[in-house]
Amino acid sequence: MTRVLLAGATGYLGGHIAHELRRRGLWVRALARRPEALASAGVPADDIVKAEVTEPASLAGCCDGIDVVITTVGITRQKDGLSYMDVDYQANMNLLAEAQRAGVRRFVYVSVLQGEQMRDLKICDAKERFVDDLRASGMNACVIRPNGFFSDMGEILGMARQGRVWLFGDGQLRSNPIDGADLAVVCADALTSDDTEVLAGGPQVMTQNQIAQAAFDVLGQRARITHLPDGVRRLVLWAVRTFAPGTVSGPIEFFLTVMAREMVAPLYGRRTLRSHFEALKRDSSAN
Repeated sequence: MTRVLLAGATGYLGGHIAHELRRRGLWVRALARRPEALASAGVPADDIVKAEVTEPASLAGCCDGIDVVITTVGITRQKDGLSYMDVDYQANMNLLAEAQRAGVRRFVYVSVLQGEQMRDLKICDAKERFVDDLRASGMNACVIRPNGFFSDMGEILGMARQGRVWLFGDGQLRSNPIDGADLAVVCADALTSDDTEVLAGGPQVMTQNQIAQAAFDVLGQRARITHLPDGVRRLVLWAVRTFAPGTVSGPIEFFLTVMAREMVAPLYGRRTLRSHFEALKRDSSAN
């Protein structure tokens, strides 16, 4: 039986991966800074190692007896005074070093779509530095490059609930975000494939206008979409980079940059964004 070490199990994608690995009957060891968080979130694991990935000593032995490492480790919202280089780069380097010491046969890392083209962003630069070192390490590795998650699209539904969705430019840029459960299948498939890189998006390519329209349709409201000149986006991006503290600027500059790019990846999965919006609407009505 394949034995998997999952780092980032308490995160959105990590939880989905844990469930997919369990569905396939694989043995899973999960890394967690707070093991109790795995239990409270219902994340399945055969073994749990309490560790802080930014502290190499806490990882000692975590890869012993492991065949494959999957890591989704990265900062979504900066906290604890840690930088992208501390987490997205160095923490994953710590894991890689332990995997090499233990003789792990494959290493799967979840990065970001088009990250190599956005290295001017701190988050992408840290991720791509790790990708560079992973490839140079000689490890049998696969880099997963997903498009945005459905969970990121909740902001659009939130704006629609307020009566208006604001977009930069003409709203014609396309993307195909992916559900976490569908992406988990892609990550699990990479355990046994020969792929060294997989680009993954959801099953539907939609313009930003179509995504906003879907949100209004689910809410049963007439669509009200306002298109702001792209110059406004560039001005906000400059202001964020110039004046915002590092703890908040990273996620905002990433969002503002991605909103001005075509973000289309090969199609995977079966879950639609509309069904995700409908689930969010049901959850909101139940609370």
